Amino acid sequence: MEKRRYPIRKTPSIPKSDMVFGVQSVLETLRSGKEIERLLIQKDQVFPDIQKLAVELQVPLSRVPLEKLNRLTRKNHQGVLCFVSPIRYVPVHNVLTQVFEDGKTPLFLMLDRVTDVRNFGAIARTAECAGSQALLVPFKGGAQINADAMKTSSGALNYLPVCREGSILDTLHYLRDSGLQVVACTEKGTDNLYEVDFTVPTVIIMGSEEDGISEQLLKLSDHKVRIPLMGQVESLNVAAATSVILYEVVRQRVQS
Repeated sequence: MEKRRYPIRKTPSIPKSDMVFGVQSVLETLRSGKEIERLLIQKDQVFPDIQKLAVELQVPLSRVPLEKLNRLTRKNHQGVLCFVSPIRYVPVHNVLTQVFEDGKTPLFLMLDRVTDVRNFGAIARTAECAGSQALLVPFKGGAQINADAMKTSSGALNYLPVCREGSILDTLHYLRDSGLQVVACTEKGTDNLYEVDFTVPTVIIMGSEEDGISEQLLKLSDHKVRIPLMGQVESLNVAAATSVILYEVVRQRVQS
């Protein structure tokens, strides 16, 4: 009897985050229209053309000591370098419009101050597998999307739209006004996770393990849910907690 052959699913290629350094190289990279993950400028240096363009393009800019730049590269960086993102960010309103036009029920995931790259990658992997249509991250104060994040996501970041928002508070207002319920997963939660209706349009907020979710975002939440813990450890890793809540959404939507 001939052995049945099954098609092998290829793992998508994982692009790397490229570092560009030197005044002219950074300036031309900004002008090229490439997505810049972040821009680092030496504290005591001023580059008017680069800084003006960074503001216009809304590129996250940080002033850092010379020692940090020297740790990143031993080459002549001239006091400035940037990282080219391996993905292209998408405006949240574009994603939401497309989801509604496709007749689907929105499921968005918002990360508040989650800075660990590997946690971010693991969360992105789970979100894509669970059918989330967008991952919302802040303009500043979030994890850098680099080669480590891409690898940890197992390529999910190639498929999952990521929306980098100047104000996630304004974004949350926009999503609420668009008809999405807001569910915050927090240790301060009083609502039962398993009693919330996730079959309706939903945005879920996950916060950092150190600081949790900001009070401003919590105030806008329709539900503040807590994951029940039966053991001695007080909390789950944020990536594990995200998996729990997303797959409760999947369970409800599959059964509905």
